[in-house]
Amino acid sequence: MTLVTNTAVKVERLSRSFGNFIAVDAIDIAVSKGEIFGFLGPNGAGKSTTIKMLCGLLAPTSGSGHVGGFDIITETEEIKKHIGYMSQKFSLYDDLTVEENIDFFSGIYGVPAHLRQERKEWVLEMAGISDRKRAVTRTLAQGFKQRLALGCAVLHRPPVLFLDEPTSGVDPISRRNFWDIIYGMSREGTTVFVTTHYMDEADYCDRLALIYRGRIIASGAPRELRLQHMKKIVLEIDVDNAVEAVDILYKGGIEAAIFGSRIHAEVDGVELAVPVIRDMLEKSGIDVRSIEKIEPSLEDVFVTLIEVS
Repeated sequence: MTLVTNTAVKVERLSRSFGNFIAVDAIDIAVSKGEIFGFLGPNGAGKSTTIKMLCGLLAPTSGSGHVGGFDIITETEEIKKHIGYMSQKFSLYDDLTVEENIDFFSGIYGVPAHLRQERKEWVLEMAGISDRKRAVTRTLAQGFKQRLALGCAVLHRPPVLFLDEPTSGVDPISRRNFWDIIYGMSREGTTVFVTTHYMDEADYCDRLALIYRGRIIASGAPRELRLQHMKKIVLEIDVDNAVEAVDILYKGGIEAAIFGSRIHAEVDGVELAVPVIRDMLEKSGIDVRSIEKIEPSLEDVFVTLIEVS
């Protein structure tokens, strides 16, 4: 029996174990209809296991939940009819043409015959491949394959869409285009539940949960998470040897971590900290190119939370 609610996804104390290993540990999630909800964490944190339980593909060890009003334990077949699902390994058929893939998934998802042509044209336009509908799918660039895969996953216009690491291995421009499409779906009322290990994608979400070692360590809107969990100022430091510099700062009692080719250090104040850091590094033979105060990233938040968890 369907539950009538404004909540599209809700789980309570949801857990999944594999033998003695606890992959997901008593998590609570509530996602409103039409919301873009991000589920962030490193590889192996429990994101994909959670998605599989929500999609009715994996039974929980304990806990409860509903997706689209359907019970994730007793109504898994109904859930599968009312959701879209896409992952980085979403199975397009490389030997079929673009058009044949769309036709195939229209049949799989039970799209009514009189709507199939209209839906096909929508997918082609959305993916930007209207002029390549007869091209063999394996000849498409990865970004176009990704958008085609998304289009095939939502041919039946599901109210809830699960995206499991959908932008993994895709170039930054294609990732940005992909998120533009997600925004459009959300505006039309689709609930989007997306997992990612790209922390910069968190700001694209209305709300998000950070998961680490199977447990949710924080949740809220991106700005809320920064305000609640970043009590210190973040300095970005550009040096010639980031690995050695982090070790020097750590030994000097300054919390720091490598972010790309630079260092992020957490300090109490800019005026006192900058000369101390510069002096500490330069005395150790490190060339300091710049030290600047920056707005904390959600990766900074995540690192801070991991340190205290």
